[in-house]
Amino acid sequence: MELLESLYSFALKWIKEFSTIHGGLQLATVLGCAALAALTHKRWQQFITRLVGDLEQQGFVRFMLRATNRIAFPMSMLLYLILTRFLLDQFGVNTAVLDIFTPLLLSLAGIKLGVYILRTGFTPSPALRAWENVFSLLVWGVLALHLLGWLPEVIKAMDEFAFTFGESRFSVLSLIQLTTSIIIFIVLANWLTRLIESRTRRSQYLNPSMRVVLTKTSKFVIYGLAILFALKAVGIDFTAFAVFSGAVGVGIGFGLQKIFSNFISGFILIFDRSIKPGDVITIGNRFGWVQELNARYVVVRDRDGVEALIPNENLITTEVTNWSYSDRSVRQRLPVSISYHDDPELAMKLMVDSALELPRVLMTPEPVARLLRFGDNGIELELRIWIEDPENGIANVVSDINLAFWKKFKEHGITIPFPQRDIHILESPGSGMQDFRAAE
Repeated sequence: MELLESLYSFALKWIKEFSTIHGGLQLATVLGCAALAALTHKRWQQFITRLVGDLEQQGFVRFMLRATNRIAFPMSMLLYLILTRFLLDQFGVNTAVLDIFTPLLLSLAGIKLGVYILRTGFTPSPALRAWENVFSLLVWGVLALHLLGWLPEVIKAMDEFAFTFGESRFSVLSLIQLTTSIIIFIVLANWLTRLIESRTRRSQYLNPSMRVVLTKTSKFVIYGLAILFALKAVGIDFTAFAVFSGAVGVGIGFGLQKIFSNFISGFILIFDRSIKPGDVITIGNRFGWVQELNARYVVVRDRDGVEALIPNENLITTEVTNWSYSDRSVRQRLPVSISYHDDPELAMKLMVDSALELPRVLMTPEPVARLLRFGDNGIELELRIWIEDPENGIANVVSDINLAFWKKFKEHGITIPFPQRDIHILESPGSGMQDFRAAE
């Protein structure tokens, strides 16, 4: 009731103020300055958009230009109000209304700038930009209430709207305090985790698996501590969450088994280092490179540029071929057949020479050629080579060597046989009939 009475008296006061000539003139001045500020902000935003497009490589300059875009409206409106107030003072017009807008606009500019700086700690997204404006207006609203002298009464009214849960009391005020505390601690935690992640990426003494371990573990621990500190800062008793934790346990037991299993499997993959970013793996019919290890899934990118999100549980429970687990060297076998009319020693030498011409083929162990067997259609040979960069592709190496085989065999007259059948025509004695028999 006290809040409603205060609102009523405040509204009645300003209605009387605006009903006078001086008050109406100040109200028109505020509306006109707001319109000019909106137009100025629009023009400045267009200018910034064009200018930022030409400064893509200058990160700090882009940051400063976008920061000025956040404060363009309140600062330009403040400038217009100051100039107008100076003119009104010359004519003896009362400027009490305009004096109120000076701290309000300054605080709005400072809040929008501060929220933009805090937002840089998160990954950019359209939703985050929208929430930036909402959060700025909420913070500015609280500060405006303080400047107008309403904040104590508003706080008292929000504290009156409450309900009890056991021995705990929850009110609208405590809910707002809890939300604010969580946001502040989460922002700090996000900054800290980004700092740890950037430091681990630049470290020369940590392998990719250990970097993932430190990053994921630090995020889990820091975010958990941030929420606990936020709850403690508001004064919430943790025993009030006993029922909630029991419900979460039941939910995990009945409906969240897969999600929880993938979450635990992700930490198992991280700590046992069986799969790490950069590894070349084959799971099922999919062959690709591990891009990221996340809490629920692993990102695997194949040669077609398609990224598959494979649940962590699949990598734990199914057979996975890791081409670069302990040693990045991979051996490839390239079979080829030659005709019985050709020299196998020459063909084997040409095969080794073809492999030595490719830079990706290792010299140690050196390429070797083997005569495997005498087949039905030709002599079966095999070239064995080693490479140490399977992430750059395996099929392309095989293709290049096969093409080199083809060229060198043609140069030296070595032929690659194809299936052949010999037909022998036999004449049956006394029958005058011909007996056709096919032999390979």
